[in-house]
Amino acid sequence: MKAAAFDYVRPRDVREAIALLSQATGSGKVLAGGQSLGPMLNLRLARPGLLVDISRLEELRQIEDTGDALRIGAAVTHSAIEDANGSLTGGAMLVEVAGGIAYRAVRNRGTIGGSLAHADPAGDWPLALAALGADVVLRGPAGERSIPAAQLIAAAFTTEIRDDEIITAVLVPKLSRSASFGYFKFCRKTGEFPDASATVVIDPERAATRVFLGALSGPPQPLPELARRIGTGELTAPSREAVAEAVAGIAGLDPIDRRMHAGVLLRALERAFA
Repeated sequence: MKAAAFDYVRPRDVREAIALLSQATGSGKVLAGGQSLGPMLNLRLARPGLLVDISRLEELRQIEDTGDALRIGAAVTHSAIEDANGSLTGGAMLVEVAGGIAYRAVRNRGTIGGSLAHADPAGDWPLALAALGADVVLRGPAGERSIPAAQLIAAAFTTEIRDDEIITAVLVPKLSRSASFGYFKFCRKTGEFPDASATVVIDPERAATRVFLGALSGPPQPLPELARRIGTGELTAPSREAVAEAVAGIAGLDPIDRRMHAGVLLRALERAFA
């Protein structure tokens, strides 16, 4: 199929992009990498009246070290993060996650902001950034605001982003030297979206322990009780019993899904504790 007719604009800066979206009154759509939006346009699952291309805005393509956090521009590609291996202090998990997304051709075009805005429940960045305690920076006509990555997605393919706002950056707290993490996903074929995914972040120096499950029917789900047990030292090694108990609290999983999510969570724990 071919996309329905739409207008296309490449704005000069973020301010112009926001003005265009505001004028479109809900019929505008932001184009970053286009790895998800492109197929949706061709299948006519998305029919915007205006496509605003922000992929070449330099202000959205930078990675900055702000001291305690990394500020990653919304149009930074997965491959740019992957290739920053060794130069992103406190960002080892970001590099690992980026390198495991789909295929290199997709990583060369897909962007971190686009992944968050697309809000696919099986996406890597919504899960990883929630576990890292990241904040998503949004800008619209009323100015700039931030929202925790864990709260950005309201439901599958639905976010808290307003029609006249765009993601400009993601603020990711750096992991300390004493931190450990585990990220694991189950895919039937390498490069495909996962059927189950999980991540564990343990950072005692920053008193932060987070455990999340992904690839569910909605946004990534936190497992606060399991995180508490790890953070307080009650759980000091991977435990099938603790995993089964944590996954049992997730509604809407059939027995096979529950088993897959328990498996990926156990593997993520093993990596975090290793």
